[in-house]
Amino acid sequence: MDNLEAIRLFVEAAQLGGLSAAGRKLGLSPAAASARLLKLEASLSTRLFERTTRQLRLTDEGRLYLQHCRPALQALDDARAALSAEKKEIRGKIRISATSDFGRHVLNPWLDAFTALYPQVVPALHLSDSLSHLIADEVDLVIRFGVPPDSSLIARPLAANRRVLCAAPEYLQRRGTPKHPDQLADFDHIVAGQSGWSSEWRLQRGEEVMLFKVPMEAARETNDGSLARQWAIDGHGIALKSIWDVSADLAAGRLSLVMPDWQTAEAPVHALYPRSRYLAPRVRTLLDFLRERFEQASRDMAL
Repeated sequence: MDNLEAIRLFVEAAQLGGLSAAGRKLGLSPAAASARLLKLEASLSTRLFERTTRQLRLTDEGRLYLQHCRPALQALDDARAALSAEKKEIRGKIRISATSDFGRHVLNPWLDAFTALYPQVVPALHLSDSLSHLIADEVDLVIRFGVPPDSSLIARPLAANRRVLCAAPEYLQRRGTPKHPDQLADFDHIVAGQSGWSSEWRLQRGEEVMLFKVPMEAARETNDGSLARQWAIDGHGIALKSIWDVSADLAAGRLSLVMPDWQTAEAPVHALYPRSRYLAPRVRTLLDFLRERFEQASRDMAL
């Protein structure tokens, strides 16, 4: 058991980049954490970290050991979760990754409702518009629009989703409203993300298909979807956003749809998780909860 706790300390220190931070997380004093790590290194006859006054740096041997320790600890945690499943216990921490806009404005209040039902569940919400590496970042669940080309992930569809062109009503009053994609070049543009769809807007109306390439040299550009939404609300131009990100703004009149008869390709909302990871009862329960919330919200938005 002592060796197992030392391995947990080692993994946490590698993850956090410091022994003191890892010790605090595990309830150890700096002296106790240092002694435990030294004992582990002595048992392995290997130095796992290069130590400086500012940080720890994994040795080559430490990186190799870490590759084996992470899945081993995950297997033990999965075994513990399996026992909890037999007892039907819904408890513990859920680590979730979501895009910035959706995470703040949709998922966060839903998590509040979920933890009100299951007060022994603690959420950890990581917001990023890039796709987290699930295993490396120790994330239980990723919520994303569309499916990444990664066969190691299970993608569970949660809801339909369309991207819409939108802008502030004041901006459209000042600049006018485009009626056809040919007119988009006369307006200001806001681009979020680095995917092809973010700067190449493929629009379709019936059999008519238009591809508008945003002139990037004149566009406002950010890697944060929440900032792009705020720029649109502040009247800086037209943005292409997921309906889930802007539905509340459309309902409140902060944003208006632009050319709503022109449609973009669907990018359904998916929950992603590794094939190899056991889904703890709390994660399965959250997935079921989210599906119900998405179904209700989709009906309200007539998706």
